[in-house]
Amino acid sequence: MFDTTTDKGKLLDAAMALAAERPWDDVSLVDIAERAGISLDALRKSFGSKTQIISAYMRAVDDKVLKERERDDEQTPRDALFETVMARLDAMQPHKDALRSINDDVSPDSTLFRSYLNSQRWMLLAAGIDGDGARGVIRSVGLAQLFGSVFQTWLEDDDPGLAKTMAMLDRRLRRAESTMSTIDQAIGGAERLKKTVFGGLRQTASRVRDRAANRGGPATDPDPIDPVPAGDI
Repeated sequence: MFDTTTDKGKLLDAAMALAAERPWDDVSLVDIAERAGISLDALRKSFGSKTQIISAYMRAVDDKVLKERERDDEQTPRDALFETVMARLDAMQPHKDALRSINDDVSPDSTLFRSYLNSQRWMLLAAGIDGDGARGVIRSVGLAQLFGSVFQTWLEDDDPGLAKTMAMLDRRLRRAESTMSTIDQAIGGAERLKKTVFGGLRQTASRVRDRAANRGGPATDPDPIDPVPAGDI
């Protein structure tokens, strides 16, 4: 999964190897540079922290899934997302021991969370699900929570067939499908209301200007009704 002809690839490979051998908290940037056979100066040009290394790992997993995932237009969105999440876990399988170590020791970090959330957005897109706009943000956050719980199950699931993981994923997707249907309806209703109110205000303002023009008066009413910016509704 890593291009070990590049410094970044060598460093990612070294970081995962070291994390599989000992607690992630005990792995330093110096250790990673030495294992990769790269100077600290070269490491600094690629990564400024261990957090950045984890973010780069997530992007490498994104790349692998997006490259190999084949869309099936006959699949339901839930089935497509099921296959996409399992493809992500399959891509991470070679580094399962390392990820256990990282999961035990990694500290909450806003930069890491943004990378994680962005990865979930790309997984939505890989499954053919819109990840943009208000719905996209909510879906990305929802998938982040879903994947987090499934990931914890996967870390402890040593069955080659990953029966527990797949059962957990199926349950969470069914629950999320129902929740998102309700949220989508609420967002759709809010968007329709905004268009109706905004359109009504525009029409009112237009009629006021037309009446003033027909009377030969000023183009604006003494107490004009200004259209409300869409973001204020």
